[in-house]
Amino acid sequence: MTAPVPLLPAPEERLTRYGQLRDRILLDPDWRRSVRWLAPLVVTAIAAVLRLINIGHPHQLAFDETYYVKDAWSLWTLGYEGTWGEGANDAFVTLQQLPLSEQGSFIAHPPLGKWLIALGMAIGGPDNSAGWRLATALLGTASVLLVYLIARTLSGSIVVATVAGTLIALDGLSIVLSRIALLDGILTFFVLLGVLFVLLDRRRTIPLLERRAPEAPDPFWGPILWRRPWLIAAGLALGAACAVKWSGLYVLAAFGLYVVVTDALARRRAGVILWPTDAAFRQGPVSFLLLVFPALAVYLISWTGWFVTAGGYDRQSDANPLVALWKYHQSMLGFHVGLNRGHPYASPAWEWPFLLRPTAVWVGTDPALCGVDHCMAVISAVPNPLIWYAGVAAAVFLLFLLVRGWVRRQPVGPEISVPLVGLAATYIPWLLFPERTIFQFYTVVMVPFLVIALAMTLRIIAGRREDALHRRQSGERTVLIFLVFVVLVSAFFYPLWAGISVPYDFWRLHNWLPGWV
Repeated sequence: MTAPVPLLPAPEERLTRYGQLRDRILLDPDWRRSVRWLAPLVVTAIAAVLRLINIGHPHQLAFDETYYVKDAWSLWTLGYEGTWGEGANDAFVTLQQLPLSEQGSFIAHPPLGKWLIALGMAIGGPDNSAGWRLATALLGTASVLLVYLIARTLSGSIVVATVAGTLIALDGLSIVLSRIALLDGILTFFVLLGVLFVLLDRRRTIPLLERRAPEAPDPFWGPILWRRPWLIAAGLALGAACAVKWSGLYVLAAFGLYVVVTDALARRRAGVILWPTDAAFRQGPVSFLLLVFPALAVYLISWTGWFVTAGGYDRQSDANPLVALWKYHQSMLGFHVGLNRGHPYASPAWEWPFLLRPTAVWVGTDPALCGVDHCMAVISAVPNPLIWYAGVAAAVFLLFLLVRGWVRRQPVGPEISVPLVGLAATYIPWLLFPERTIFQFYTVVMVPFLVIALAMTLRIIAGRREDALHRRQSGERTVLIFLVFVVLVSAFFYPLWAGISVPYDFWRLHNWLPGWV
């Protein structure tokens, strides 16, 4: 009598077959070639759908759109920000006579972001709310692709890059700041573009330094590199970030310092004896010229409308327009430093990691859309809580790995250092102004670095190829479960990100903390 044949393979055999099938798929060149193009396209398409569908809702100026939309149209028609009269907000909705005068108005932010908003308004007209938001939606979608490309460059993994791109594509803060015509989403795009260019410069430059022969003519000094087109491109992009909001200057400074430090470490690996001095005082000034001068040029060009017209604020304060612009900037600096106006949604920077007071961008009601008596329509700039808190934890974990690497004198890769540099540049400066009126939605520039940190941490949780198969399977299952919950939470919160009318009790279910109301 023969033994019965088992219907299913033993658990050990199933694990082996799973591993063989997985590796066969991942190592197949045709599959990898297809995914290399398909993954970013799918992630970007998801981001576009979530950001562009019904972008004209609400058809009214929401939150600080009351400043930026009006300033954008003024730039388009006058070349500078004029003064608006009574009833301007309603006039944009009904296309009445717009009460814009030619008297220059004091504005606290540079003009580039508003020029980009104006391009969409030029297409749709001043009363087209979709046109107000077209630039922020397109650049917000492009920011998702940039996160994918940055994560791909840092990790060398399509899977890690896809996870990072998907996380930010589904994040609520990124969605809201893409669907509303504020400056912070535009700032995020240029910051990410600059960081990507810095990484491309690193990928091109570091091998040139490390390949330095030990028998080089002068062992004390390394080469001075002038031909760094990606560093110039980074200067242009980060200059554009500064021309949207001054907070882009912190990113320019932080990644400029990052370039000098990584140059120094590469020279040390190449055997340069005076590697710190070489990087700081020989290559450093060259890198400064290549990075900062293009940034300054872009910033000044963004003020062209103010230069070529006569009616802008402070334009006639001096015969030399550069001196007049300097005086204007002194006034702008005084405004930013002294800004301390009470606001119900103000949130100091120390609160941001805990997500205590997200900003309600718009609140309305339309019972006809949900068919009940008690209905709420809200646009809340609350991130996906699962992504946010996990991202903060991941950033702390990467900081631990960085400190441990320094203590043990072990090299730490850019996949750890770059997200931390980005977070330091976009968060720490705000801690220096505890009395200033600031908002949680400023963290939209932090979110890309948080999701990259999270994707890198999830990669560690998933395990390495050389790990035991059961360890990899357990880690991958944990990551997959986490990502499924991320999708479910985003689906749950999406009505509050898109201003969709929902029953009042359903809206209350989203107020997880008292400050979320």
